[in-house]
Amino acid sequence: MQLLSSAPSKPGSSLTPEQIARVQKQAEDFEGVFLNTLTKQMFSSLNTDTSAMGGGFGEETWRSMQAEQLANTMAQNGGLGIAEQMLPDMLALQEAANNQNKIQSTIGAYK
Repeated sequence: MQLLSSAPSKPGSSLTPEQIARVQKQAEDFEGVFLNTLTKQMFSSLNTDTSAMGGGFGEETWRSMQAEQLANTMAQNGGLGIAEQMLPDMLALQEAANNQNKIQSTIGAYK
């Protein structure tokens, strides 16, 4: 998923490219976890026929892996747009944290 092109680049930003990439990865990972939970829940509600897939532990394991792969594929291909919507807020929070650290380091009699 390519989100950097949609991330607003502000002049004078204190974010490094590494920080932006890390925040983008965190947003994508969050969406991936959400999609994984969503697909696992979807598959758990399916009523399987034991004659079709055999049922049992093997089928449960296979369904779990299938749900995980489906979620990963969805996230890699744009997902639901959760990461895109979260990214500007997450970047703003990182920017605020950077600015807070600068302010704290200049305050005090012994610094």
